[in-house]
Amino acid sequence: MWKLEIGEGNGPWLFSTNNFIGRQVWKFDPDSGTPEERAHILKFQQNFSSQSHYVKPSSDLLKNFQLIKENHVDLSIAPVRLDEDEEVTSEKVTIALRKAVRFVSATQAWDGHWPAENSGPLFCLPPLVMVLYLTGTLGTVLSSEHNREILRYIYNHQNRDGGWGFHIEGQSTMLTTTLNYIALRLLGEGTEGGKDGAVEKARNWILDHGGATMIPSWGKAYLSVLGLYEWSGCNPMPPELWLLPSYFPVSPARIWSFMRNFYAPLSYLYGKKFVGPITDLILSLRDEIYLQPYETIDWNRARHLCLKEDIYLPYPMVQILLWDSLYYITEPILSCWPFTNLREKALQIAIELVHYEDENSRYLAQGSTQKVLNMMACWAEDPTSDSVKFHLARVPDFLWLAEDGMKMQLNGGSQMWDTVFATQAIISTNLTDEYGSTLRKAHEFIKQSQLQENPSGDYQSMHRHMCKGAWTFSTQDDGWQASDCTAEALKTILLLSQIPAEIAGETIEEERLYDAVNVLLSLQSKNGGFTGWEPVRGHQWLQNINPTELFAASTIEREYVECTSSTIKALVLFSQLYPGYRKKEIETSVANAVQFIEGSQMADGSWYGNWGVCYTYGTCFALSALAAVGKTCRNSQIVRKACQFLLSKQQESGGWGESSISCSNLEYEHLAEGHLSHLVQTSWAMMGLIHARQAELDPQPLHKAARLLINSQMESGEFPQQELSGACLRTCVIHYGAYRNIFPLWALGEYRKHVFSPSQDA
Repeated sequence: MWKLEIGEGNGPWLFSTNNFIGRQVWKFDPDSGTPEERAHILKFQQNFSSQSHYVKPSSDLLKNFQLIKENHVDLSIAPVRLDEDEEVTSEKVTIALRKAVRFVSATQAWDGHWPAENSGPLFCLPPLVMVLYLTGTLGTVLSSEHNREILRYIYNHQNRDGGWGFHIEGQSTMLTTTLNYIALRLLGEGTEGGKDGAVEKARNWILDHGGATMIPSWGKAYLSVLGLYEWSGCNPMPPELWLLPSYFPVSPARIWSFMRNFYAPLSYLYGKKFVGPITDLILSLRDEIYLQPYETIDWNRARHLCLKEDIYLPYPMVQILLWDSLYYITEPILSCWPFTNLREKALQIAIELVHYEDENSRYLAQGSTQKVLNMMACWAEDPTSDSVKFHLARVPDFLWLAEDGMKMQLNGGSQMWDTVFATQAIISTNLTDEYGSTLRKAHEFIKQSQLQENPSGDYQSMHRHMCKGAWTFSTQDDGWQASDCTAEALKTILLLSQIPAEIAGETIEEERLYDAVNVLLSLQSKNGGFTGWEPVRGHQWLQNINPTELFAASTIEREYVECTSSTIKALVLFSQLYPGYRKKEIETSVANAVQFIEGSQMADGSWYGNWGVCYTYGTCFALSALAAVGKTCRNSQIVRKACQFLLSKQQESGGWGESSISCSNLEYEHLAEGHLSHLVQTSWAMMGLIHARQAELDPQPLHKAARLLINSQMESGEFPQQELSGACLRTCVIHYGAYRNIFPLWALGEYRKHVFSPSQDA
């Protein structure tokens, strides 16, 4: 039976900055588990498979099953139900809150964080299978049980037409269908394998849509490394760009950190034209995924081919002309002596950047995509190197198991992000006396996860920003500061400091709080907004150069409404509690940030959400920030307009339901023709309205929403899993497994605290 192990880190190829706090790894023990427990797991898996075309995200049932048992929590509080015309009372809200907090406490790990799935995209796992095949470690890193669960996941999320979507709720695309088909074959599935001919259906989908030459540029590179495509069919990714000084307008140092860390290993692989061993299976796959014999394909023509279903943002003509110039003129010149010396020098810079990122992230890299590409680059440089061994040891950090199978986490998890939100949600209930042990563990985890040092050496020359005092999205070992994670962690620490130490534990030293503030202030732009990871370095016109057809707004770092909102709340609270530290700078910073928030409002009163679905998410964050500086519907036309927007989207059920299509269409879209409510989004809308003090004008919309949440609560105290609610880069929709229990709890806590008065129950 599978078991989730927390904080484990044994072996010569693993190292950590804080003793692996927050690390979560699934391991299989054939002797563990009773027959009854194994039957439960099997039932979870069968139930998901039977309805996988209706509810795509998992409910994290395996993890919950284990932690509830380990924590010995009794979840048998009687459920609450309200009739349609029954008044919502404080007593019934309190019962629902107790049930919800008890469930959340029951699913906390011993080190204080909340383990949960953070996945959704279907382009992450197959490249991991590819690099393990490439390195000859597929059978050693992944056991037969790993293979079984990975196959379960891939098959569970195959669309009825035979393909796979960009994410688990998406329509089939060439990128993900080709990658997942190849992964199935590398994992040992035959050409006719899978239930009801699933492998054949996938192959037919690829061929019916033009074959693998229609895969986007990102996929062309993956296939080239594996020997299933030719580098001559890729648009140039010259490593020589790393020779440009950082002040040069098109230097890679100026692009968004995720793309920069994507480009470094990819440019190294391209510059070397690296290709893995051509095995019999690779030769077979060449015959399977193309419409014509491999050796007759016109690779030059294939450079610009891409299936229309995969294209979100087409390449501009000027970029195509630039690529053609590099392809026909620059690349041939660079292949001749003495210009080959330039390539060798550029390759050395690129691989040094890869090694620097690996060492400063403990071989976790900035994300799952970067992890795989860095691993490929290290193998291409030296298959016997220690770097490859360090990478292999960290592969389990990215594998997550649920009832739908085993998948690859986006960032090795969302440990810090989920923990600070869960902690704030519990604090909002005013039930802290009852759940002090939960808060103390969470508090300790947050303290131990703060980054204590900047990146090693001359980090600025390696294009890194200061991070001492920041928090990451996942664990301290990740090493990558994030403004919203830092702000929410700082806010949580400050809220916990206002609770007696015997309940919540001792807070951290003031100097460490100051370090966090320093990082936040360093990430504010001239327009008042806050960026995500580092200051804006590139010019706005660089956004016209699109690094991939798949996403939008991914070229340079930019300001985000959510990051700005989180930072406003943290800085306001910090300044109230520590008025002696950088007070005037904080006042100026907050005033400019508020102007950015107000100036970013859409014509309909909403804000676009970059990291959640979508206008509901962004508006919730914006309203909470404006409330922190005293702006409510009583004194702000901007807030009133936002409230009108939210109220206009409320459904008859009392809830809200926004489709992830809103993210890509840049326009609010209802779920299921406007009649399906989403509990997480309902919670966001409730919190936005509560912050705006809408209840002072009319509390009825909030009462209706609260009734929906209470009546939707399950007997265990949890809330049902619905559609995906996370997002990024407009097209990438993400599964945050913890959201379904955090935000309804938080919304009901805020509702009871701010909307109710004792007279209502009289």
